[in-house]
Amino acid sequence: MNILLSSFYFFYFSVVGVYVIFIPEILTTYGYSAEQVGIIFAAGPLVRFILPMLFIRGLKLERKAFNISLLIMVLSALSFYTFVENFYQLLASNIFLGIGLGVTLPYIEVIALEKLGRENYGKIRLFGSLGFVLVALVLVKFLTSPVIALDFLLSLTFATAIFAFIIVHELYKSKKQKKEVLKNDINLFKDWRLWLGLTLMQLSFGAFYNFFTIYATDNGISLQTTIYLWSFGVVAEIVMFQYQARFLRSKLLFVIQIATLLTAFRWFLVFVYPQNILVLYFSQSLHAFSFALFHSAAIAYLHQLYKHKALAQQFFSGITYGLGGFLGALLSGVIYEQYPEYLFLSSTFIAFMSFVCIVLWKKKVSLEAKMPQEV
Repeated sequence: MNILLSSFYFFYFSVVGVYVIFIPEILTTYGYSAEQVGIIFAAGPLVRFILPMLFIRGLKLERKAFNISLLIMVLSALSFYTFVENFYQLLASNIFLGIGLGVTLPYIEVIALEKLGRENYGKIRLFGSLGFVLVALVLVKFLTSPVIALDFLLSLTFATAIFAFIIVHELYKSKKQKKEVLKNDINLFKDWRLWLGLTLMQLSFGAFYNFFTIYATDNGISLQTTIYLWSFGVVAEIVMFQYQARFLRSKLLFVIQIATLLTAFRWFLVFVYPQNILVLYFSQSLHAFSFALFHSAAIAYLHQLYKHKALAQQFFSGITYGLGGFLGALLSGVIYEQYPEYLFLSSTFIAFMSFVCIVLWKKKVSLEAKMPQEV
């Protein structure tokens, strides 16, 4: 099972690598505007936001539905060949690809955690980061035409679906899991400071995930160097995943605060020094804090805060990465269309507002902790 899970993560995040790094640049060669690219790439996160809400409402993700999602994922990647030159058709393809990817990963994540446990999960998850890096380094060497990127997207998506299917097939050979019914103790309105802070953090990544390649190349950075920058950021992420335990022993809210503040600083560097290679590499090293440490600390904090832990993680995925990613893609597309030089300045302000929200949440928690003692 370890080999199967490692392979799944490797190919899944290889797909993400092709999709995030290369597809935006390719769409510009087909004449798409920055705003159109933003709309297209907002489709996936929007689906990711909607899906958890459907499962909360009673929709059940069983084996048959999972297999259908795998088929949708492959067919969507295949449809890119036909629809890449038509905005609305390509938007539909992205929506269905988002459905397939959005259902597949959480489903496999649950299996991975059950089979591997928390201690070994990170070692297997690292293969995803490796897949992301390797596909970036390999594809940049072969990307002589847009069709080659689509070939990579389809083949890697197909491999992801195959391994996902085998993993689930192997799971159903084992005994059935016991279902635990828990009441929803998550109040988004009461805890709005926390959830807004987490969402704003991901919203600030809209410029990076959707336009960093375009932004860097427009500022005179070669595509190959841009790929190296992407890869360096993922290497920093891998190192942090490996050694982050010492940070997570500290107070988690404090760690989240530091991660959000460093992220604001990171985007500010990209804004001020868009043509300075050394500064850009340093900013990419901060990805260790912006993504890896933030992600782990946020998940751990929600795990300790709420009783309904599974639902808390669904909300985290759907609201922060889903809604935050959706709004981030739209906003970054509009800003880059109108004021391209201020793209990462806007991300700086958004990340700093995330920091402010987490500070406000921490103060609220501290006050509530003191109240019983004052009574």
